[in-house]
Amino acid sequence: MTGGLKGKIALVTGGSGVLCGAMAKGLAAAGARVAVLGRTLEKVEAVAVEIRAAGGEALALSADVTKKEELEAARSSLSSAWGKVDLLICGAGGNKSGGTTGRESSGSDPASADFAGPGSFFAMDEASLRYVFDLNFMGSLLPCQVFGADLAGKKGASIVFVSSMGSYSPMTKVPAYCAAKAAINNFTQWMAVHFAQAGVRVNAIAPGFFSTEQNKHLLFNPDGSPSMRTARIIDHTPMRRLGTPGDLVGPLLWLCDEGASGFVTGVVLPVDGGFMAYSGV
Repeated sequence: MTGGLKGKIALVTGGSGVLCGAMAKGLAAAGARVAVLGRTLEKVEAVAVEIRAAGGEALALSADVTKKEELEAARSSLSSAWGKVDLLICGAGGNKSGGTTGRESSGSDPASADFAGPGSFFAMDEASLRYVFDLNFMGSLLPCQVFGADLAGKKGASIVFVSSMGSYSPMTKVPAYCAAKAAINNFTQWMAVHFAQAGVRVNAIAPGFFSTEQNKHLLFNPDGSPSMRTARIIDHTPMRRLGTPGDLVGPLLWLCDEGASGFVTGVVLPVDGGFMAYSGV
């Protein structure tokens, strides 16, 4: 299935993260030459070292995905080292506490602290909200502007975004993140149509609930036991477990490999253990 990736040049943004790091390693194991991009060079270099130690080819690049000039510098470095990219994986993203609420609902009394006090919808920080949208949406659009022209006309060229189950069914407490990921779904479809004639397929993966460094404080208690929220997640996931980073590798390789998914574009693929299919009853 993945033979078509051998020798392809892949760029993975957010590559120092748990999920995208696994994607970068999976692409390298399938024979791709992987450029791992993130804000902190030391962190992406650590992933690149792991790839090289396993016999793969990797290049560490430092850039903030919300800053076009830094992405352009990264493109120049990649072009000088290896040439033009074939596969673009836009995985950089995340949340910020100021863009969340402290409770699942507002309550019914507008005068109460639950309705308008700290942690309420009305207390969410505007700067944090903009940060979440910039990181998740603009941080996916700008890499496409910088690297997209290099993809056009290349055989097997592909872009894969990283969405979320929250894009389909918004999770309580995290409105900004879920809305930004919903924008990714719409943008995936727009890009797929816009670049179809250029030979670039554009798809997305929508992970379900995975345990990462960013969300482990929400999923587990200080003693390591599952939180009440995690218990509810698992109860609504037919496969009765959280996802592991490796669960994303196969779907990613399939979407990237033209020989396996050459007539697939504009798709947002759930990788969620059946979460989206379950109504709760």
